[in-house]
Amino acid sequence: MRAAISLIAEKGTAGLRMSDIAERAGMSTGHILYHFGKKDRLLLEVLAWSQRDLWDRFQQAVDQAASPAEKLDLFVRFYLPRHQGDERYALWTQVLAQRHDDAGRAVLTELLDGWDARLAAILREGCDLGHFADVDLTEFTIRAVAMLSGLSEDVMFGRSRWQHASAHAFALTALERELRPAGQG
Repeated sequence: MRAAISLIAEKGTAGLRMSDIAERAGMSTGHILYHFGKKDRLLLEVLAWSQRDLWDRFQQAVDQAASPAEKLDLFVRFYLPRHQGDERYALWTQVLAQRHDDAGRAVLTELLDGWDARLAAILREGCDLGHFADVDLTEFTIRAVAMLSGLSEDVMFGRSRWQHASAHAFALTALERELRPAGQG
């Protein structure tokens, strides 16, 4: 998995070959093919591995956060690509563009739902503590993740609007505006 993600960062997914991964991992191409069958399945498995790693680091950061507002900030920071060539997000776009069987769709649905569940937990805590306005969690989560996904595409595409502005700050301001309890500036 580490060999594949490092090669994705170097070459992108289009130029990635199973033989390159095998060489980097110190394995035979046959061994890689035996475990994954084809490149599309390997990319899906690398994506799932990458997300588990990202969520572990996200959870560690959230466990240190002092408030739901800090947790929301972390969610946005971890969700958005770090830069135009972010390998994790490039992998997402490549894997989402593929056709998947039922098993592949189930993996992707679990990964996408994982983001929703993490955001909903932050929102629920913030609402329960009175830090956030009482919002429809499902509706807000759908809207927030859709906005973040659109911003992510902009960042990955290299839209000039994000060269001198922060997509993170933009997203956080939009979310906080809607979550501000009534009567607070």
